Amino acid sequence: MNKNPVGWFEIYVDEMPRAEKFYQQVLMVDFELLGDPNDTNIEMKAFPSNLEQYGASGALVKMDGFAAGGNSTLIYFSCDDCAVEEARIVSAGGKVQRSKMSIGDYGFITLAIDTEGNMFGLHSEK
Repeated sequence: MNKNPVGWFEIYVDEMPRAEKFYQQVLMVDFELLGDPNDTNIEMKAFPSNLEQYGASGALVKMDGFAAGGNSTLIYFSCDDCAVEEARIVSAGGKVQRSKMSIGDYGFITLAIDTEGNMFGLHSEK
C-alpha cells in the first residue's frame, strides 16, 4: 500500500445539530455542508481539512437506516495535547470514557463518547 490507510471517515448521527455542536465545542472546528450528489436524503457536514497535511478528513452523516452509536469503528482526532480537548467533552454534552493516558512511545490518548453514543479518541504526542 503506497498511501495512508485511511482516506475518509464518517461518524453517523441521529441529530445533526446536536452532533455538530458537540464536535464544534470539543475540537473548536467549523463544518462545511456537503451536498448529497444522489439526492437520497443524506445530510453531511464535513470536518475541515488540508490535503497538503498528514491525515484524513471526514464528515458527520445523518442517513435514513443508519443509526448512531453501537458501531465498532474508532476514530482518533489529532491534538497538540489531548487533555485540552478532553476538558471540553462533558460541558459539550459528551462523556469521558477513559481520561488521558500514556501509550508509551506513541504518545497519549483519551477515549470519549459523543452526544450520539459514538466512541471516539483523541491522540497527542504530549
